[in-house]
Amino acid sequence: MTYFEGINKINYEGSSSTNPYAFKFYNPGEKIGGKTMEEILRFGVAYWHTFTEDLSDPFGVGTAIRPWNKFTGLDLAKARVEAAFEFFEKLGVPYFCFHDVDIAPEGSSLRESNQNIDTIVAMIKDYMKNSKTKLLWNTVNNFTHPRFVHGAASSSSADVFAYAAAKVKKGLEVGKELGAENYVFWGGREGYETLLNTDMKLELDNLGRFFHMAIDYAREIGFDAQFLIEPKPKEPTSHQYDFDVASGYAFLQHYDLQDHFKFNIEANHATLAGHTFEHELRYARVNGMLGSVDANQGHPLLGWDTDEFPSDLYATTLAMYEIIKNGGLGRGGLNFDAKVRRGSFTPEDLFRAHIVGMDSFAVGLKVAQKLMDDNALDSIIEERYSSYKEGIGREMVEGKTDFHQLEEHALALTEIKQQSGKLESIKATINQYLLTAYAGE
Repeated sequence: MTYFEGINKINYEGSSSTNPYAFKFYNPGEKIGGKTMEEILRFGVAYWHTFTEDLSDPFGVGTAIRPWNKFTGLDLAKARVEAAFEFFEKLGVPYFCFHDVDIAPEGSSLRESNQNIDTIVAMIKDYMKNSKTKLLWNTVNNFTHPRFVHGAASSSSADVFAYAAAKVKKGLEVGKELGAENYVFWGGREGYETLLNTDMKLELDNLGRFFHMAIDYAREIGFDAQFLIEPKPKEPTSHQYDFDVASGYAFLQHYDLQDHFKFNIEANHATLAGHTFEHELRYARVNGMLGSVDANQGHPLLGWDTDEFPSDLYATTLAMYEIIKNGGLGRGGLNFDAKVRRGSFTPEDLFRAHIVGMDSFAVGLKVAQKLMDDNALDSIIEERYSSYKEGIGREMVEGKTDFHQLEEHALALTEIKQQSGKLESIKATINQYLLTAYAGE
């Protein structure tokens, strides 16, 4: 069965193309900095938003029209697999990602749920034999069902902790079976609503224990995927323990987990934490913890997780600048954890949205690489901090000073010269690179 009638393989046609089903800037085989765009960007499709999302919101039922929705139960799950691999093939993406409940319905018991998963995993594995699309990462949904009302690994119930562990155990087995390059932990309800009824230390300790158990089991079964933590500050809980990269990194260090995890950073989650996307990327990068990216954007006028497809070229440029400085994403990738808008309800809209996202990051890649090649931003930073390259500044950096020497230096100063931050000029430079990137200049 064909689920996307009338849609052919999406090809690169260049910036002058008016074909809505063609890439204008993403050219998979084009080399940037010695690697192809496809190798660098490592795009992935989010199974949940693309194949299970119905576009409902708190004020209305779903609007999505999907040809596979005429089925139910396992038949629906099987139809989604068929549709997914048709979509991957036509879009030409190298990766996809999923939660356990995205691919298979939950049964009346954990045992039945696992049986459903086994049925669909076998089908996915069979499809993967003839597809270039691989599994970037998988995870389990330990947040939607009412049993997780008080959290999963941080739950006040030991039974829920055990149930969550059993689900992750199965998830690790699935990841190994399908050759996942990463495994993600998103603590959707690992946090609290109020401290008035919360034993924070016990919950954090339990969360640390949970991660160590996961590491041990992955080692036991020979699953060598990169483990990733995905920070989010709030929603659904008022305060989640993995608030942002900084708090997540502190948690990993405290529980001696920093050598086993990196971060999967989502743009919209950064916004909710009061940060820019590039802030979270850089904090992870400078600490050697940047693992993968969920590529989306939030709405500047809304205070919740809108998960829009990325189209802000300024943001994608600064994001790709950090990724290039990181030496790439290694085993990670750019997963489109993004959903079409409620009014974009046709199957064709799924292609249009992914094309926009892929083109936006392709532009960001090319502009960021040019900024790097020209040393356009680094030279400004080097000049601004030049006082630490010589004299007392260099001695400070090399750990050769103390307060006595610094006081002596300060007392001898007759004038302190400051430099302009040149922020407006820097932004103008980035605008110039963006505007001329595809103008042949």
